[in-house]
Amino acid sequence: MMDFFGAIWSILVEAGPWLLGGFFIAGLLKEYIPQDKVFKHLGHDNFMSVFKASIIGAPLPLCSCSVIPTAASLKQAGASRGATTAFLIATPETGVDSVGITYALMDPLMTILRPISAVLTAIISGCLVNNLNLPPEEKVDDEKSCCASTTQPAKPSIVLAFKFGYGKLMADLAPWFIIGFILSALITMFVPDNFFGDVIPGGWLSLVAMLLMSLPMYICATASTPIAVALIAKGLDPGAALVLLLVGPATNITTILIIKQLIGKSALRVYLVSLAGTSLIIGYLVNILYSKLDYDLADRVVVGSHQHVSFYSEITGAILGALLIWHFIRSFFKESIKKQPSK
Repeated sequence: MMDFFGAIWSILVEAGPWLLGGFFIAGLLKEYIPQDKVFKHLGHDNFMSVFKASIIGAPLPLCSCSVIPTAASLKQAGASRGATTAFLIATPETGVDSVGITYALMDPLMTILRPISAVLTAIISGCLVNNLNLPPEEKVDDEKSCCASTTQPAKPSIVLAFKFGYGKLMADLAPWFIIGFILSALITMFVPDNFFGDVIPGGWLSLVAMLLMSLPMYICATASTPIAVALIAKGLDPGAALVLLLVGPATNITTILIIKQLIGKSALRVYLVSLAGTSLIIGYLVNILYSKLDYDLADRVVVGSHQHVSFYSEITGAILGALLIWHFIRSFFKESIKKQPSK
């Protein structure tokens, strides 16, 4: 049991400074990037609209479900299906918070490769959607959609950025962080060392295995990182871990059904096939890169290590853990109150 909590504490300590900073930057991005200026750049069926959607979406702190309302707003404002597709892929696959935790728990190389891969996957998928001769999409009643919003944005401020980053955003992600940390600790405790090297050979088999595991999962980009780290520590290839980090946050059963409404059935097929195919190819190339560099990522990842850490890291880790538990308990009681029958 102590090993279990020790593994979780190790992740919190390493990730604390980066995640707390990432949540604040996420709040600043949410408050100070004007949506009306974003929308007008994405309405054309060309490469630049897809490229801009990918670049704009990459740093935003939205998971595969919370990205839907923003993507719906882009679509309503005239964004093309290709740009919407690129935004739907790039946004949940990476973000300022996930880049921070990747650097904390993995290595600088994967920190660079992850957002580049996310943008590249989004661009390829968006361009395919724009250039393939797809049938016209069905008209969606946006007013009845779960993605519709009637609230007017308030004037941007640091206080609102703080409230969004450490309030709404963290509350939305807290359950998935906790699940990710628990799964990471369980993998560390119960999966034998070099399990993937002995049971699932490296190369294409491990890439496909991670793809099939990732497609139905619902996990955000940041919370998927400690799971990927634990799997790497047990012998998983870096490229296969990257497949998990790319596909897991961008797909889940619920999101797929909503995306079908948003961009149409034909575009959804292209979305899934291009996302899967591009992720596999990128994962394969990443494996080659790490092999050529003769660099073992398993020696760098942080899971349950007991190396000396600074007092600052321990404080930020404790703050991060307290905030996640607080938001989780608060949301649990909110749901319990909602389910109580009214008198």
